[in-house]
Amino acid sequence: MDVSLGMPTVRGAADGDSPDAAARLRARSAAATRAHLDDRAGDAPTAPGLHDRFGRRGTDLRISLTDKCNLRCTYCMPAEGMDWMPQSSLLTADEVVRLVDIAVTVHGVRDLRLTGGEPLIRPDLEDIVAGVRAHHPDLPIALTTNGIGLTRRAQTLADAGLTRINVSLDTIDPDTYRTLARRDRLSDVLDGIDAALAAGLHPVKLNAVLMRGVNDDQAPDLLAFALARGVRLRFIEQMPLDGDHGWTREGMVTAAEVRARLAQHWDLAPDQAPRDGAPAELWRITSRTTPPRDLGTVGVIASVTEPFCSACTRTRITAEGRVRSCLFSHEEFDLAAALRSGESDESVARLWQQAMWLKPAAHGMDAPGLDSEDYVQPERSMSAIGG
Repeated sequence: MDVSLGMPTVRGAADGDSPDAAARLRARSAAATRAHLDDRAGDAPTAPGLHDRFGRRGTDLRISLTDKCNLRCTYCMPAEGMDWMPQSSLLTADEVVRLVDIAVTVHGVRDLRLTGGEPLIRPDLEDIVAGVRAHHPDLPIALTTNGIGLTRRAQTLADAGLTRINVSLDTIDPDTYRTLARRDRLSDVLDGIDAALAAGLHPVKLNAVLMRGVNDDQAPDLLAFALARGVRLRFIEQMPLDGDHGWTREGMVTAAEVRARLAQHWDLAPDQAPRDGAPAELWRITSRTTPPRDLGTVGVIASVTEPFCSACTRTRITAEGRVRSCLFSHEEFDLAAALRSGESDESVARLWQQAMWLKPAAHGMDAPGLDSEDYVQPERSMSAIGG
C-alpha cells in the first residue's frame, strides 16, 4: 500500500492481471477507500445530496472520459512525454451511465458535463450519451471538446441526446493556433463549430484562454467572431494546472485585463441574471452605434483573481472513476473499484457522499489563493483531471 493523492490506495488492476487477481485487487481497493472514508468522513450526512462541511451541495457533475488528447495546448500539456492511463482503468460506457444514474437519482444532481482529455476520442461517446438520456430524459447533457472530429459526429451526438456543447477556441488566427495547440487544426475546429450549430446543439459556447504575448491582443477578434456566429464566448483565466508546471501569476492574463480590452470596442455592464453557482460571470455587451444595440453576453471565468469557491456546485469524476471534490484537490477517492466489486448503488452513493463531505474550502486549501505561497499545484495536469 502506498500513499497517492492524499489517501491510501492499492495497485489497480492492470491489463496483464488474471481475472481472479484483478477482482482481488479491486476488492482490496474498494475496502481501503471505504475504511479511509469511514475514518475521516463517517460524520457525513446520510440524507440524499452531495453536501460538504461549508454548506455547499454538488449538483453539477463533470465526468472525464479519457486523459488523452489530440492537441498539445501549451497551457495544458507538455509537447511530449505524457504517461496515459491504461485502457482497462478507464470507466466503461455502462459504468459512466451507472454513475450518472446514482448521481441524479440518489443525490439530486441536475447537470452533466462530459469532459477529457478529449472526449471525442471515445468511439462509444454516442453510446454513453444515449445511455444517460434513456434513463434521464430531461437531464441537461453538455460536452466540452476541442472540436476536432466534431464535424463528423455533431449530428450523431445530437441524435443520441446531447443538449449543448463547449468548444475550446483560443484564437481564430491560424499561426497563433499552431503556436498554442502545437497542431495545425484550426479549420477542423471552425468546421466543427458550424456542424454543432447545424445539429441544433444550442447554445454553442466557446472557451478561450489568453496567454500573455501570444494571443492576449486577440480578445476583441474572438468576441467579434462569436457574435457573428451566434455563439457564446467565455474567457478563462489560465490556471496553475499545466503539465509543464510553468504557470506564473505574472504571465497570466487577468479577468480585469480581458474586460479592459473588450471595453475598448464595446460597452460592458454586469448581467443581472442570477449566477446560481456558474463559474462564468456574465457581462452584457452593447454596441457603440446610434442607437446602441444589445449584442448579448460574454462570460469571464476568473478562478485566480476573482474566485467563486464559496458558491461551487461541482462534483468531478476522473476518467478512471475517482471522486475529485475540487479541481485543485490533492486527494481522490476510488468509486470504480466499488462499482467493479459488485457493490450496490446505495453503497457507491455513500462513498461519493463521504468523499464530497471532505471537499476543501477553496483551491484545494482552507482559503482561496492560487497565487499564494501556500498553493501547491496538484500532480495531475488538467487533461488528467478533466475540465
